[in-house]
Amino acid sequence: MKQIVVKPGGQLSLQMHYHRAEHWIVVQGTARVTRGEEVLMLHENESTYIPPGTRHRLENPGKIELKLIEVQSGSYLGEDDIVRFADDYGRADAAPAPAPAGRRQGRTAASTNSRKRR
Repeated sequence: MKQIVVKPGGQLSLQMHYHRAEHWIVVQGTARVTRGEEVLMLHENESTYIPPGTRHRLENPGKIELKLIEVQSGSYLGEDDIVRFADDYGRADAAPAPAPAGRRQGRTAASTNSRKRR
């Protein structure tokens, strides 16, 4: 479980995960969510589910910080299970590769991290 904070006008990378799904719950602000070919606007107390293998992006089109809770689930929750297609921070992958099979590390539901993005 993570708390994600995105500043007004900021966005996370366009990305996907092979082995994990994500459930995003908006706690404060407005989220523009790209989920596959769909673009959704979510407000406080609304949520969305991102299935494994789905390209997704989170943006803050509002004037206040966007705060949301991300709950991850799946067979592998390691941070190396990420393919970035577009990224404001120069981290887009040249050649996507799936996470190694058989590895079961990652965060438990009880752990919490915070990420701040531009």
